[in-house]
Amino acid sequence: MTAFPYAAPWAMPRVNIGIAGLGAAGRAFLPAIAGHPGFRLAAVAEPSPQVRADALAGRDAAGYGSVQEMLAHPGLQAVYVATPTDLHLQHVLQACDAGMHVLVEKPMAVRLDDARNMVLAAERAGVVLLVGHSHSYDMPIHAMRRLIDKGGLGRVRMVNTWCYTDWVYRPRRPDELDADQGGGVTYRQGSHQFDIIRLLCGGLARSVRARTFDWDPDRSVIGAHVAYLDFADGAAATAVYNGYGRFSSMDLTFNVSEWGHLQPPGSRPGAAPAGLDPQAELAAKQRRARSAIPASAPHQPFFGLTLVSCEGGDIRQTPQGLQVYTREGVSDIELPADRTPRDLVMAEFHDAISGRAPAVHDGRWGLANLEVCAAAIESARLGGEVRLSEQVGLRAAAPPRLTPAGEPPPAKIPGEPS
Repeated sequence: MTAFPYAAPWAMPRVNIGIAGLGAAGRAFLPAIAGHPGFRLAAVAEPSPQVRADALAGRDAAGYGSVQEMLAHPGLQAVYVATPTDLHLQHVLQACDAGMHVLVEKPMAVRLDDARNMVLAAERAGVVLLVGHSHSYDMPIHAMRRLIDKGGLGRVRMVNTWCYTDWVYRPRRPDELDADQGGGVTYRQGSHQFDIIRLLCGGLARSVRARTFDWDPDRSVIGAHVAYLDFADGAAATAVYNGYGRFSSMDLTFNVSEWGHLQPPGSRPGAAPAGLDPQAELAAKQRRARSAIPASAPHQPFFGLTLVSCEGGDIRQTPQGLQVYTREGVSDIELPADRTPRDLVMAEFHDAISGRAPAVHDGRWGLANLEVCAAAIESARLGGEVRLSEQVGLRAAAPPRLTPAGEPPPAKIPGEPS
């Protein structure tokens, strides 16, 4: 665990934060910012007046039509960049130039050089650069990492993660369907999978071999992939993603959805029909953004099925937490369900800004995740293995704490085997 002290909520430095972009990701962070005692939503930037007004209703925050205008807001100290991926470089550099801490949505950039420039800009400005949300912030993934750190299960040898969704046929902007602009499932959903894998395997991936697939000519996009990651310590991992909407990974995850809601067959929402004209599809995307990511859920989130194999046992998720399989049998670990992944993002961001703990998902970690995404696409193009050069190991500090600030850290995960 971190050696930094836990501060009571009333002792927390209050950080004025702005949100750049109010799509599904940006809107999903509104409750997390409101729920963290160390942040105050001061401003938002969104070009659509209607979307901006809708998000600001009932909130004491200023609205701006551009990010540049928002960055001049008096007293602003931090920015969450949730604009389209191809704009991340511009907006992160502007925020760093203004001396503001930055949380940038995944994937952090389209090109590795852009990501490197973002990292260097933050380091020169002396500000925090955090990359997320990704599903490596999910409570069960944190708990898996903590079990691994305890050492009782031995070293991680394999991590396998499968996710089957209707991603391809959800309403999309044109850039989300173009790999050259950071679109397609390998960039946008592989960002989740590769972050999970790297967190659980320690970070130092050595090479990638992958296949990507684009098999609907009426909706041309990288819609599926299979990737194999080899790690420096001999661990191996696979990531399977299929976004074509036939089989659902909820059939593997107790009928629990990506965001922790029970959705048995017959109750799952269907995707909007593809092939709409761009304006109609954008309008459908804006409507979906209002409720795409719920503010709370009764169960743990499931980004597909993730299974960790250590030398002394296996770990998988359940709707309530984790199950650990050893020679002695199966142990259930119940985890709290009152903190969303966005809550944990904000906890890590505030800890880094206030100096209580270094960020795990910092800019160099995000650059390493982006490198895996790009390498998977390049491997598929070349038909061979691609070596990695931007990888960084997991910091000695633990992932963001599981309890809110002001509460002492738990001695162990509730229900965790001794």
